[in-house]
Parts: sequence; structure tokens; C-alpha cells
Amino acid sequence: MKTIKLTQVFLALLALVTITGCVNDDDFATPDLTIEEPQLDGEIITITAVEGVLLQAILDGENSITFEGTNAYLEGYVISSDESGNWFEEIIIQDEPSNPNRGIRILIDESPLFTTYEIGRKIFIKLDGLTAGFGNGVLSLGFLEGNFLEKIPAPLQFELIQRSSEIEEIIPLEVSISDFDDTLENLFITLSDVQFSREEVIDASLTFAGEPLDEFDGERTIFSCETQQTAILSTSTFADFKSQALPTGRGTISGVLTRNFFGDTFNIVVNDISDIAFDDDTRCDPVEIDCGLATAAGSSILFEDFFETQSTGNAISGNGWTNFQEAGSRTWEAFSSTGQNASLGISASVGSFMSGDDSTIAWLVTPEIDFVSEEGETLQFQTSNSFSDGSTLDILFSSDWDGVPANIPNATWDVLPSATVVDDADFFGDWISSGIVDLSCVETTGYIAFRYIGSGDADFDGTYELDEIEINAN
Repeated sequence: MKTIKLTQVFLALLALVTITGCVNDDDFATPDLTIEEPQLDGEIITITAVEGVLLQAILDGENSITFEGTNAYLEGYVISSDESGNWFEEIIIQDEPSNPNRGIRILIDESPLFTTYEIGRKIFIKLDGLTAGFGNGVLSLGFLEGNFLEKIPAPLQFELIQRSSEIEEIIPLEVSISDFDDTLENLFITLSDVQFSREEVIDASLTFAGEPLDEFDGERTIFSCETQQTAILSTSTFADFKSQALPTGRGTISGVLTRNFFGDTFNIVVNDISDIAFDDDTRCDPVEIDCGLATAAGSSILFEDFFETQSTGNAISGNGWTNFQEAGSRTWEAFSSTGQNASLGISASVGSFMSGDDSTIAWLVTPEIDFVSEEGETLQFQTSNSFSDGSTLDILFSSDWDGVPANIPNATWDVLPSATVVDDADFFGDWISSGIVDLSCVETTGYIAFRYIGSGDADFDGTYELDEIEINAN
């Protein structure tokens, strides 16, 4: 025992003398951080090619594709950064620094990653031994363990991933919310003239992900001033800016388009709060007409429709309705169903699910209602949905629409916020009452509209159903 200890001390002293003798004061060598261009011994393929092979495997009944004997490398440019804590053990790459076509998520069991894979860094990934699949609906690359796609072990990352000396500026791809589809996933995009929803920054003052109910991620609503469509910004509860308040202005936001945990809704994830530039203090919120809720409806009926005289499968018509398609091929139709998702006899229904349309905007507008000569006006209706997902149903009022269908989008439409509309989280078989919406503060003639907006992802847009519409007065 003593011999071992003395030997250890001797070796330690010898090492100290050796180190001291080799280094003069201020004679420390600067480490060489130069990255030499890797010499690849195989074919370079694109993200599009990887996706194509995977899609063919899916057509053949497989859930993923494992690469073996290809001697191929996947190339791409890094567009994500975990420096602010908003990404974890993954990087996103796309095929070009500007005007990209496809992107893919790379799962790596290592954190942090931004010190090795900076934004704009070109990298090459050796495919043999890796598996491509759709994780939460997003094209991903990792290790297959059983039936699950797992992260590349940290010790293997430098064997499989090589860095180029090339670093390019990543130019965001300018899109609108209506453009969202599978081809834009894993790409660095930018949205212009958008803001956070009024409910989140005016009626409340929410943070990015610092609220008590933000368990893993904070999801906040982005509203397009141009199209009035909405999208979701997702922020990790580990992000260093999670407790900062959402900006109240409007402007641009740039980030990676991905999906939520369940893979059914598009999400935008920013690398850092600096990706959000809401410098314009002038918001684009629609005017709200909020008279509150009434305790009872009057006995005089100004307008009603339970749709029982409509012909199922055909567009809603008659009774003064204006049924207008602003975008897409879908319109409000008469619908009847029994079972767990039963309609109320015949109902009005609209949805862009599997329509193939890039966008769906469908209006159902009442005839003109006189709110001048009446007193105590109220509105009631029932709504249900079949997994509405990213689509929305708005209840609006206009006093300046001229009655010409083509002019509906150009009229001023104010929101009736007191009306309750079925939420995507509500059970699809339930019918939700609007409440007795008080309209007594309206002192003009005008029209009430039910406007459906699809999210632009037709595969995931659901269906709204509407019934038992009543406008009463005392």
C-alpha cells in the first residue's frame, strides 16, 4: 500500500516539473480552431431524396427506413440553436441557406449543441446506421430502438456528423399562415404583419411560457393582420426568455415551422426572442361589440333558422342567407348525422378536411336585421365540431356591408366576443350553447356573419356545425 502511494506522489511531482519546464511565462499556444473541409468518401444526397425513400417505405407498409450499405451523406445547413434553451437535444437543418425546399430534424443525445453546430453551419451526416421517420408528424433522423426513433448517442455524433468550414447567412423564407403545409416543415420561415392575440396581451398580460399552466411549453396565438388567420408560437418552459411578457405591438416573427407534441397542429419555434420584431405599436385588432350576456331572450323573433327545411348535402340557401366562399372549394352545407356525433336534426356544416385547398374561408351571413326600432335584442345559437384543429369560427357584425356577396371581405366586420363557440378541446359529440348574447347596445341595422377560416393545412382542418340560430327582441 505504501509503495503504491509513494509511486503516485513521485509521478505527480515528475509531471509537475515536466510541465513547469516546458512552459515559459506568457508562452501559451492558441488552440487551432480552424475547421478543415471534410473529405467524404461517399455520395452526397439531399433531404428531399431521404424523404422520398421514407415515403416509398411507408407506401410499402413500413413506418421508417434504416439506411445500410449506402455510403451516402446527407447535407444541410443548421437553422436551430439551443443557446436560449428553446431547443433540446436536436438540431434542425434545411437544404439551402435561402429559398430552401426541405428540412429535417436530427436527434442527438447531447446538450448544448449550439457550440458545435452554429446557425448557418453546413454539415454532412453519414446515413448508414441511421433511421428516418416521422416523429410527431415531423421528418426526423436518429437511431431506431425497437419501434421508436431515438437520439444519436453522444459518443457517435462526431463519427456520424462532420462539419464543413462553410457558414452561411440563413435567409428566412417569407410565407403566410395560409401557406402552412408539410413542405414547409423544418424550414426557417418568417411571418410579416402579425401580432399576438388581444386576449393574451391586452385582456391579459401573458409571458412566453411562464404561466402556472405552462407545464412543458407555452403556446401563444399569433394573429395575421392581413388574413386574420392564426398560428401557434410554442416556447419551452426551459427557455431563458420564458418569463418575459409578450410584446403588444405587431411586426415580423421568424422561426422554424414544426408541429406540436401530438403532431396535429403547426407550431412556430423561435431560436431567441430577437427573432420577434414587433416594433409597430399600432395593433390591428378588430373592433369588439360587447354588450355582455342577457338574462333572458325576448319573445319577439326577428330571425331564426333550425335548418330543417334544407336539403342535406346541398349548400345552405333561402331564408335570407348569403352563403359565400371567399377562398377554397368548401361552403356551408346542410348536414345530418346520428350516433355519437349526432346533428340536431339538420344542421349547417363547414370544414376543409381533406379538401386539398390551400385556404378555406366560408361565410354564412344573415339577412339584414333592424336593431334601431327594436329593444333588448339577443342572439343565440348552438355549435359543435369534429376536431376543428387549426380552423376557427368567428361571430361577426357589419353595419356597412352593401349586401353584394363579392363585397363581403371588403366590409367592416366587428367581433361579437360574448358569444361562446365550441372549442377544439370540447368533446366532438357535444353541442355548445352560445349563451344569450346581448345585442341591445347595437343601434344600427346590420348583418350577423358566421365565418369559417381553415388553417391552410387541409389534412388536419376539422369541421364546425351550426344550428338553432335565434335573434330575438322584447
